[in-house]
Amino acid sequence: MASYLILMILLHIIDDFVLQTKSLANLKQKKWWKKQKLENPTQYKDDYLCALFIHGLSWSAMVHIPFLFVYYNDLTLILSFISQAIIHAIIDNKKANKGEINLIEDQAMHLVQLMVIWLTFTM
Repeated sequence: MASYLILMILLHIIDDFVLQTKSLANLKQKKWWKKQKLENPTQYKDDYLCALFIHGLSWSAMVHIPFLFVYYNDLTLILSFISQAIIHAIIDNKKANKGEINLIEDQAMHLVQLMVIWLTFTM
């Protein structure tokens, strides 16, 4: 089962660094939206939240891949997928918008998420 954790770490790196484009990184930042010359800026004032959540969903789906075939019809998998997506978005918001944490703290928190997921499905 340790191989699952190693695979999850690899999938985390792929989704959080390789697949996350510069445009998505920008879309997750509230300040980026404010800098745009939009006709109706208030219409887009919360769109950064959508980008954060979409990235959280992508990341969560990616790191749950090792468990999809074993727990494909399990409520625990669904709850883990949704809760970890939300937690990932909250952590990224603390880094990208609130400036409360740096990249090292962000990544440490994501590794804790991976451990929680791994323990949930291997214990």
